[in-house]
Parts: sequence; C-alpha cells; structure tokens
Amino acid sequence: MKIRLGYAVIPVTLESSFKTLNYTNYKKMGASGNIRLKKIIDYNLDHLLEVLKYNVSNKIYFYRFTHNIIPLATHDDVAFDYINPFLNKWQKIGAYIKKHNIRVDTHPDQYCVLNSLNEDVIKMSIKILECQYQIFKAMKINSMCVLHIGSGKPNKEEALLRFKQTFIKLPNHLKQIIMLENDDRVFNALEVLSLSEELKIPFVFDYHHNRVNPSTISFSKLLPRIIKTWSKTQLNCKMHISTPKDIRHKISHHNYISLKDFLNWLEIVKDADTNIDLMLECKMKDDALLRLIRQLKFYTKLKITKENIIEL
Repeated sequence: MKIRLGYAVIPVTLESSFKTLNYTNYKKMGASGNIRLKKIIDYNLDHLLEVLKYNVSNKIYFYRFTHNIIPLATHDDVAFDYINPFLNKWQKIGAYIKKHNIRVDTHPDQYCVLNSLNEDVIKMSIKILECQYQIFKAMKINSMCVLHIGSGKPNKEEALLRFKQTFIKLPNHLKQIIMLENDDRVFNALEVLSLSEELKIPFVFDYHHNRVNPSTISFSKLLPRIIKTWSKTQLNCKMHISTPKDIRHKISHHNYISLKDFLNWLEIVKDADTNIDLMLECKMKDDALLRLIRQLKFYTKLKITKENIIEL
C-alpha cells in the first residue's frame, strides 16, 4: 500500500500567487477588458507550471489547482476562447504533469450545485463542469472534479432525487469527471457513498467532515465500499483529511494537520489493499504537508521513500 500526500491551490512558500479579475472591474475596462483578461490567463498558466515545478522539487505529486485559473470563464456576459489561444501552454503543462506522474484535480466552489432548486444555478453548474472538462482535455490528462451533493432542501430525500435527475441528464464526458464528497453540515458519508454507488461515481471520503457530521456506520466498515467506487477508474482512491481549528471552531480547518489525526486515520486504512492519495486541507498548504512528512520521519518508523511516498 502506498499513500501519496497532496495540498490545495496556493503554496504558501512561493511569493507569487494566481491572479483574478471580477466582473465589475472587467466591465469598467471596456474594450481593454479582454486584453487584461488575456494577460491574466497567460500569467496564471505560467504560474501553474511554476507551482508544479516547485511541487516536484519538493517531491509533492498530488495537487489541487484552483478552478478559477480562468477568471470569468463561465460568466454569461463574458465570451472568450480560453483554450485555443493558450493551447501551447495547456499542452506544456499537461506534458509536465504526465512526465512527473502528478495527480491534479479541482474542486469547484459552493456555486456549483447540481441539485439546486434554481434552474439557472444548475445551468451555471453544468457550465462550470464543462469548463473544467475543457481544461483537462486541453492538457490531455485524466483528471476529475470533486463535488458536494449540495442543497438539502426541502428534505434530503427530495434533494438526492434532484441530484440524480440532473446527473442522469449530463453528457457522458461530464459524468466521467465527477467525484462526490461527504460534507460537514448536510450529507454524511453513508448518504453520499450510497449515492455514489448508485450512480457509479467515485467517492471521496473526508475524514474531518465525517467527524463533525458523522455517518451512522463507521469509517472502518465503510472503507471496503469506498475503495470499490474507484475500481473502474485509473486513479488511486482519494481521501481528504484536516484538523479542527480548535474546540470552539470544530468545522474550520487548522493551519496544520495534527500528527495524532493522521495516525488515527492511518490506523483505519493501513490494511486496505489499495493505494490512497490523501489531500491535506490545511491553511498552511504545502508547509503543512512537508511538516507532516518531517514529523513522520522523526516520530514514527514508517517507511517514507525519497519521493515522500508512505509505504505500508
């Protein structure tokens, strides 16, 4: 069994970050708005490659890049081609990802809700997924988007039905990039896993969300079913882990992952006959990941390869 650690979006170590542009400022620019947008996209793609190179230099091969790498890509009043004018850069990034066997994925924000009561929100959510698909396609990589089920209104039964009805209508290429995650407020692990099994969607188990919004069945008992949802993909089983900020703020994420939390998770999965990619959702991003590796090397006898892969 091999465990590969990852982090999300913005490495805290680098002094630069991704740039964005909101619609209000875009409109103020008038005819020069698209010129500014092109410059930002050029910069963001260059920066994405820089982040990937930074990750490889630090033996990090699992990364979630920002779904907003293309500002205003899905805005109804902004129309531009964010693929073909930048195709050389997309392909260069994709080639680097494949050369170094890096796993990348995305996690659209709270506005991507496939079971919304608002039809316009569903249409925009599908547009967001299409954007993600076109980016993966341009890079020629096998990648996916993690989603929550979304709204629980007016009750969970109807909310789950709405998700299924929307999902069934999606084109196959969008169905194939979706993975579902349990959330910290509404849908617990058992509920999301059951839906994943029904719709044949890979399930991303979030250890922290399960702690604050627990399932009626334990993680250890769900584990074989969780792993099975990944059997028809070419990807490792993916999970999330984080540590609560403090006793009063149990939902919020801590800057770092506690060694105890990681070892508790490891104790449950250690006998699983599969490789796992584990995303650390910590505010200190890459620093939290590298800190955990250093702690594991010092406090435990775990085998950690020169590629920072934990082998059991």
